[in-house]
Amino acid sequence: MDVSDLRIALFSGNYNYVRDGANQALNRLVGYLLRQGAAVRIYSPTVEEPDFEATGDVVDVPALPLPGRGEYRAPLRLPGRIRRDIADFAPNIFHVASPEILGHRAVTLARRWDVPVVASVHTRFETYPRYYGLAFLEPLTLAILRRFYRRCDAIFAPSDSMAQILREQRMSYDVGIWTRGIDREVFNPGRRDLEWRRGLGINDDEAVIGFVGRLVMEKGLDVFSDTIDHLKQRGAPHRVIVVGEGPAREWFERRLPDGVFVGFQTGADLGRAVASMDMLFNPSVTETFGNVTLEAMAAGLPVVAARATGSESLVTDGVTGKLIRPGAIDAFADALAHYCADKDARAAAGQAGCEASERYGWDQVNQALVDGYLRIVRQHEAGGATPPRSTAP
Repeated sequence: MDVSDLRIALFSGNYNYVRDGANQALNRLVGYLLRQGAAVRIYSPTVEEPDFEATGDVVDVPALPLPGRGEYRAPLRLPGRIRRDIADFAPNIFHVASPEILGHRAVTLARRWDVPVVASVHTRFETYPRYYGLAFLEPLTLAILRRFYRRCDAIFAPSDSMAQILREQRMSYDVGIWTRGIDREVFNPGRRDLEWRRGLGINDDEAVIGFVGRLVMEKGLDVFSDTIDHLKQRGAPHRVIVVGEGPAREWFERRLPDGVFVGFQTGADLGRAVASMDMLFNPSVTETFGNVTLEAMAAGLPVVAARATGSESLVTDGVTGKLIRPGAIDAFADALAHYCADKDARAAAGQAGCEASERYGWDQVNQALVDGYLRIVRQHEAGGATPPRSTAP
């Protein structure tokens, strides 16, 4: 069996209507699979004006807007027409990309039809309740996630650090790695543009701290803004550039009155914005990989990040940046102040990060997942046992 024999049904609660690292990774994966001769069909909610064009054939799954987060859709079921479409497509493997209702329904269908199913892990959902005053729900969230992932034949994490956490959480007996790649045509030090910075009112000799990502509280916006406050109190010269949009933008702008908000950027514009910073500050603990961390490294920036999944696998502490205990505001401020004051330290860490990023090519990382697909299908055809059900409610 080879890749051209694969028929993959991919289930996503958000394939392309919101642009984020996970969705872009899924679309790149589908493009790679199609170029290799595999058959792929995507089942996901759709909208009239998605953030970017979908790669591959997408079948619309009915969904409702999430209360309070209307940019996201919640699929509630797999109606008969969708199940018939899946049956006509005749997949030999299911891939579920998120543990919401659509993912649960897809796993149930795969088990009923005796089709192997894998899941990719894109974010740490169990950490989300704490950002909405519901931290007491984290144990229940973990139990639900464990039940979901244990019903899959295998799960794939985007980093070694995330894979280890999944093993410690007893999410699966088969944890593989599907990391993320980098487009070096877009993200490289040559994209740095001092004229663009000057147009934003930033002098050439000012040290710029950058934030890149969706402006939602789970990205650590509170930690970021508190740390910037500490830098101001110390009198450490710096400027802040924020790249991204999201429902928390107004709150973030109030917390960073001197910040330069350049909005949503893509392609070459995003590459220019990142390379024109002097360091990236990523305090988030919810990422399983941290695409923005890798993009900043490829652009030649030192990265100051929370010692958490994703960044912990990318950043070498003291070499390509600084890894700080999550939420340690003073330590974050110390690291940023160091890079703001020491241009040579910035250059050395940025060069080291650029060199470290060279091993992340999209074709290589996607082929690793293809190899995982093939292994799971072969195991299933050889009579591999169905994954044990979790005892979690």
